[in-house]
Order: sequence, then C-alpha cells, then structure tokens
Amino acid sequence: MEDFVIAFITSLGIVLLAEMGDKTQLLAMAFSARFPWRTVLRGVFAATLVNHFLAVMVGNNLERVLPMEYVKIAASAAFILFGFWTLRGDTLKNEDKPFNYSPFWTVAIAFFFAEMGDKTQLATVALAAEFNTIVPVWLGTTAAMVIADAIGIGVGVVLGKKIPERQIKWVAACIFIAFGIFGLYESIF
Repeated sequence: MEDFVIAFITSLGIVLLAEMGDKTQLLAMAFSARFPWRTVLRGVFAATLVNHFLAVMVGNNLERVLPMEYVKIAASAAFILFGFWTLRGDTLKNEDKPFNYSPFWTVAIAFFFAEMGDKTQLATVALAAEFNTIVPVWLGTTAAMVIADAIGIGVGVVLGKKIPERQIKWVAACIFIAFGIFGLYESIF
C-alpha cells in the first residue's frame, strides 16, 4: 500500500507541475471561453483517462524490451529534458479549432490528440517505467491533469486572460531537473 501511495503522489505532483503552462492547459483555457466549463472538464477527463492509460501501459512494458536500469536512466534523463522543455514553453497551433461534433466530443478529441507526444504524456510513460506499476500512476497522472486543467479552465472563465507563467515555469523546470538528477544519481551510483 505504501508503494501505491508513493507512486500516486509522485505521479500527481510531477504531472501537475508539468501541466502548468502546457499547451493542453492552454487548450482547456481556450475551450472554457467557448463551451460550458463542466463540459470542458468532462472532455479533458475522458481524453486523459484514455491517453494516460495508453501511456502507462507503454511505460510499464518498457522493462520487457530494455533492462530496468536503462529504463530508469532514460526516465531520469527525460525528467531533465522535461525541465528544459518547461522553460521553453508551449503555444497552441490550431489545436483549439472546433470539430463538427458536440462540445464534449470536440474537447475530448482535440485534447486527446494535443496530449499525444506531449511532455505530460511522456512523463506518464517515464513514471510508469520508474515505478513499474499501472493503477497508481494512471490515477495520479489523470488526477493531476484534471486539477491542472480545472485551474486553467477557472482562469479562462474568471479572468479571461493568460496567467503569468514565468515563475511557474521556472519552479516546475527546477523540480523536473532535480528529480532527473536525483534519479540519475540513484541509477548510476
């Protein structure tokens, strides 16, 4: 049970940080200006459940292809890269253009595809590989996405403008890099 809690809390914290200022959070903000917030949040939740389940399955099965020590080194290096990626920032490139579906399906489909290859999806793969477990990582990363995007939706609804990202990006990037360095140290030494 302790391993479950550690994997859940770590996954929640890392993906919550990764999602701050991420393009999918910006997408949730953009959709919240167009559709009811509950619909946007339900679409984000549905897309994240599916997307992150796939990511966790990939991460959890990496050990079958590669030795676990290599997977852990790669996951740690990925966290360092996520830190630098966070500093670079994301922008929307037509991901917020509506499809010809209901608002729920428009949000869910757009969000699912925007999340493909995104740093939060890659972080989910790395976390699943690191903890070698499915359910706590899946639940933690999904909860983190819903929380972070609910914040984005709230900002989009209440303020209607972009929040200051510079401090959030620097804190998140430093935490990612620290996790990566710590993981590399544990794996190599």
